Amino acid sequence: MPEKEKSIKLFEQKQIRTHWDDEQEKWYFSIVDIVSILTDQIDHQGARNYWKVLKSRLIKEGNEAVTNCNRLKMLAADGKMRLTDVADTEQVLRIVQSIPSKKAEPFKQWLAKVGSERIDEIEDPELGFDRLMETYLKKGYSKEWINQRLKSIEIRKELTDEWDNRNVKKGQEYAILTDEITKAWSGFTTKQYKKYKDLKKENLRDNMTNLELVLNMLAEASTTEISKDKEPKTFIENKDVARKGGNVAKAARKQLEKTTGKNVVTKKNAKSILPKNKTELEE
Repeated sequence: MPEKEKSIKLFEQKQIRTHWDDEQEKWYFSIVDIVSILTDQIDHQGARNYWKVLKSRLIKEGNEAVTNCNRLKMLAADGKMRLTDVADTEQVLRIVQSIPSKKAEPFKQWLAKVGSERIDEIEDPELGFDRLMETYLKKGYSKEWINQRLKSIEIRKELTDEWDNRNVKKGQEYAILTDEITKAWSGFTTKQYKKYKDLKKENLRDNMTNLELVLNMLAEASTTEISKDKEPKTFIENKDVARKGGNVAKAARKQLEKTTGKNVVTKKNAKSILPKNKTELEE
């Protein structure tokens, strides 16, 4: 079993078993381990009993987060792989809300704060950009990179608006077209690109260098303009437009690489650069 699939994360010096699902691109966490920490259970059996009672109550209440929980084999204290209830991030946060614990209270306060902020952003979208800039600054991104990143969000929104006009469905169809664009200009699908940069749940664009971000913007902006011109009627036609938009950026990438002798698509990511020197992502 790959190490990343049986990794153990520390929380206040206590262990939470985790599993990374590469297909779904999701982390799963052992619910019993989380319950043990938040309720200060002395032993594993106590945590299991607490979770059993809580799980039964939540199911009776119709809690979908619990109903949809999975069971996976994880490394137990005795060194054997045993089935245990696991939850993804969204499910964990919902379960935490149902645990009366001082340790759970900060999570509950954070969720309430985030919910309030999202409501504010619906009423005033500019607040979302302000908070996003503040978040990037705290992470160590340069103002130049941040401005470019915010521009990429604007360009992406123009593209998805165009897709909506062409009756492209959110979710899977959006993802397929995004893959077509990304693969056309970079040579990688989105998932392959993230693997190349050693990413999991992280946002790919947040881990692009300046040049990668610029070319991705060029690819998406080109796709938008071509779509407006060609007015594709079917999903197959939209895929063709996406490839053409990506190829515009591919031509620019090839020319730049030929001129400089350097690869534009790199393994660099924010995780490997920002913590060290807090500098701008550069080629």
